[in-house]
Amino acid sequence: MSNKVNAAPKEKNKLGSLVKAFHKYYVPFVIAIILLIASVVFTILTPGTVRNLTNQLVPTQDAIVDGKFVVNFDKVLHYATILIIYIAASFIGGFASGYILNTIIQKFSKDLRRDISSKINKMPLNFFDTTQTGDILSVMTNDVDTLSTSLQNSVSMLVQSGVMLIGVLLAMFIACWQMALVVLCSLPIMLVIIFLTFKKALPLFDQTQNVLGDVNATVEENYSGQLVIKAFNAEGKKIEEFKEKNNVLGSVLYKSQAIGGLIEPAMSFVSYLTYAAVLITGGLLFANGKISDIGIITGFIIYVSLFQEPLAQIGQASSTIQLGTAACNRVFNLLEQPELDDDSYKPVLLDHSHIRGEVEFKDVCFGYDPNKLTIKHFSGKIKPGMKVAIIGPTGAGKTTLVNLLMRFYELTSGDILVDGVSIKEMSRAELRDIFGMILQETWVINGSLRENVVYNLKNVDEDRLKEILEETNLAHYVETLPQGLDTVIQKESALSAGQKQLVTIARAMTENAPMLILDEATSNVDTRTEILIQKAMDSLTKGRTSFVIAHRLSTIKNADLIFVMKDGNIVETGNHDSLMKLGGLYSEIYNSQFN
Repeated sequence: MSNKVNAAPKEKNKLGSLVKAFHKYYVPFVIAIILLIASVVFTILTPGTVRNLTNQLVPTQDAIVDGKFVVNFDKVLHYATILIIYIAASFIGGFASGYILNTIIQKFSKDLRRDISSKINKMPLNFFDTTQTGDILSVMTNDVDTLSTSLQNSVSMLVQSGVMLIGVLLAMFIACWQMALVVLCSLPIMLVIIFLTFKKALPLFDQTQNVLGDVNATVEENYSGQLVIKAFNAEGKKIEEFKEKNNVLGSVLYKSQAIGGLIEPAMSFVSYLTYAAVLITGGLLFANGKISDIGIITGFIIYVSLFQEPLAQIGQASSTIQLGTAACNRVFNLLEQPELDDDSYKPVLLDHSHIRGEVEFKDVCFGYDPNKLTIKHFSGKIKPGMKVAIIGPTGAGKTTLVNLLMRFYELTSGDILVDGVSIKEMSRAELRDIFGMILQETWVINGSLRENVVYNLKNVDEDRLKEILEETNLAHYVETLPQGLDTVIQKESALSAGQKQLVTIARAMTENAPMLILDEATSNVDTRTEILIQKAMDSLTKGRTSFVIAHRLSTIKNADLIFVMKDGNIVETGNHDSLMKLGGLYSEIYNSQFN
């Protein structure tokens, strides 16, 4: 069963983690907020100026001379100039604030992707054993983008809305407290609408991000498994599986967006009622002489718009905010997953130029599930330079044993010693420098063939590289490439399964580590190529302690020591001849391959 990225930690809301991670951008963020507040203040001052300007254009007793209405153009120009200054200052402050916020949010998103990439390399392998690849990819791409979009659209909007609400409310009470009370009556109604929408929609947006991760995982699985899907005519089944999950995603999205979409019409309805109430109240107050000029009503119409606009913005942006909250939870749930302990501080304990290659397993126990052991009380001692073969039925624990030797997984109990030094006392980097590995699972990177062969190594001798290509039977293939070793492999499909395995073998030979682990190193190559590679492998393993996992027993007949495993235990030990004479499990497996 796959583990969902969002389900690991018990704590769900990660907004505190978001604030903490944002710490390096506090200073520019505060500057942007100050500019935004200044922009809002200038916007709030605008209606008062509009009121004064309106009064200069409305006939009053003071403005009538000789029975004619005389406009004071000096005052009109004065208020018009002030109005233009306020509008320009509001625009400049808003633009500068938006530029700064968008810049730091994009940088923050880049930091999150970098942190996730770094995190992936620090996490134990058991996390990847239980988590879908597509779900992890969805966090790095979709969830980070969603969080970035939400921050861009919501941070400035929330700050602007808060300042606008407070500022406009004060300005309205200063202008006319009676009409301000009328406008204020609409606030509880709008807040109730927003609260109910958030309460209903937030769980759906959480579910949306989770289901989206599941859909991405399904797409990734279908893409990587196309060969098997086509070979077994399973296209119809996979289409139906995807259709089912896609329908779930569509249903959840529909419900969440439908609920979020109710806010705008509800808020508009309340706004129109408020406009009507303000006009009626203002008209009555003017008729009764409670207010002296019509400009107050004109200014209040703008105040009502400024007061209700922030609430409408919050309502309209609620879906973005809730999606961002759900994405934030998934991103920081991944970033807060347990990591491998940092052991880089450990000193180098072995002289790698003089490693003898003695390995001892001391009562080793291990289980992927702590309640079910895969390796049970395994003990064995390998002398320097020995070629050790590990065989057994599927699920016997062969690959698990070498994974423990490389500390890909930590022992449940017991110990493993290399030249008398416990691997627990060594750093993982030092331990893995000691071993060269050739795995059954081939892996190539998008890059040149040279980069794949000399992977993570520097100053590789060109002559030695040519020898390795000859020994691994890759030389002829390289000669057929347009740029030789420097030809870029754009897709994994550019190489056959056998060629990928040859590249993997060449990579291990280039590393030239003092000890070797070979896990089904020739499983994907033809018999003729296997014979050629086997000669190269015999040369490579000569004088080196090596561990060979193989199902083809013909490749390990010359092993110095053979461990026969069954159900996590060593049931037989010896060389080929002694085990054949024993007539046990080894001879049974061997005879089944050749009879």
